[in-house]
Amino acid sequence: MKTITHIVGRIVLYVLLTGSSIVMAFPLFWMISTSLKSLDEANASRIVWVPTKILLDAYRFILTDPDFLRSYFNSIFYSVLALAGTLLSIAAVAYAFSRVEWPGRNVVFFLMLSTMMIPAQALIVPQYVFFNKIHWVGTFNPLIIPGYFAGGAAMVFLLRQSMAQIPKEMDESAFMDGASHLQIWWEIVLPLVKAPLATVATFLFVGFWNNLLGPLIYTQTTSMYTLPVYVAQLFNINSQVQPWPTMMAASVLTTVPLMVLFFFAQRYILEGVLITGLKG
Repeated sequence: MKTITHIVGRIVLYVLLTGSSIVMAFPLFWMISTSLKSLDEANASRIVWVPTKILLDAYRFILTDPDFLRSYFNSIFYSVLALAGTLLSIAAVAYAFSRVEWPGRNVVFFLMLSTMMIPAQALIVPQYVFFNKIHWVGTFNPLIIPGYFAGGAAMVFLLRQSMAQIPKEMDESAFMDGASHLQIWWEIVLPLVKAPLATVATFLFVGFWNNLLGPLIYTQTTSMYTLPVYVAQLFNINSQVQPWPTMMAASVLTTVPLMVLFFFAQRYILEGVLITGLKG
């Protein structure tokens, strides 16, 4: 009886997981399907689930558009630079909160976590005024430089929880051998938190890559548009018939790097979340 109940439970679980996967994957299916349709099928009053004839016209248009290629380069440039500085600064701050004893550490950590309760929208105006006064508007600086000061309290918390699980005896042994905090952080701690570090890097990159509001506010010129801004600007074409295949093709090409990233990083993401959640 127990075996039958167990089998039924597993079947129900698999059915629920399969159904949830289909629901979650449907937007991706619709995006790819629409990108391969003709303009008439994409704008038809009835739903066309699968194109009657696969067309690559939208992809040809996008891949030969110099604005799209420039936006792709801008997204890579901005995301990589922002990721490198933000990841290193977050790892350094997490080390300071987890491995170094200093007065007021817990109070500062609490204040840092408190910033998570501030809506990002509430900071748009004061941030814009500040960046405008230092003449950063119209550059990538407002999108890249702030992250170099450990932007992202949630990511600091995740790494701090992971680093706190490393035995302190390793630090003491390294100090006895003449190592500094910088050497311990770089040569001992960071290699031991590869999975959480990969998880944080993935989340940060996705956030930078998909960022629409920041580039829309600060770049202000077509030559500096990132991919989300480029796709959004496709809606501004002076036509009553929206070019859905073109927009979906641009969206598919924008999503490809993220799908590749998740494919290679999924093992580290799961491991990092499990380590932090179970031992934190």
